[in-house]
Amino acid sequence: MKRLVILTVGKTHSGKTTFAKTLEQQLTNCVVIDQDNHADFINAHYMSLRPTHGPNTLKYAVTNTIVDYAVQKTDFHLILCNSNRDAKSRLKTLAYFREHGFESVLVHFDIPDDVLQERVSKSQRSKSIFRTAANFNEVLQRQTEESSKGIISDPVEGEANYLFVIKDSGEVQAVIQSIVALSMRGYEFGELQCDMSKRCRDEQANND
Repeated sequence: MKRLVILTVGKTHSGKTTFAKTLEQQLTNCVVIDQDNHADFINAHYMSLRPTHGPNTLKYAVTNTIVDYAVQKTDFHLILCNSNRDAKSRLKTLAYFREHGFESVLVHFDIPDDVLQERVSKSQRSKSIFRTAANFNEVLQRQTEESSKGIISDPVEGEANYLFVIKDSGEVQAVIQSIVALSMRGYEFGELQCDMSKRCRDEQANND
């Protein structure tokens, strides 16, 4: 059976975490790997080790360790819940999973900025994940600037095996159902292969 890796792509407050948690409840044999949890853990317990400038390499190291363990030591489908907005890093991640036999799914949350701004203004989410930003509004402003300057690029067809684009929260459940169907399709194909192999063995035994 093919394992799936599902990568969320989108700005802050676009619905990535809610989507990942909901998908986890409906997709059999899966786990969510949420980079915000790793940032929160580092800020709570290893603040002195956290880089003060540049990329948060400690956070990425924690995430990569957990991903490697999940890939090599489990048979779970994986839901990687973080922004994944940098095309170079996203393609590198997809290549890693392709080398390990996964089918990849990108879920791009293309939510209008005015909707995101309204969500941020009402947000009650913890700020314990931050390293340099003061609030989520600052994060959204930075992400919007990155998009306008072409620093960040949206995912396109062909990057992964499957691409879903969500422009409204009402589309979430349909995408989740499609991903669940993809996982079941692989399961049914595996069952069919096993059944055909059993029939072949039975026929061979009868002929003998």
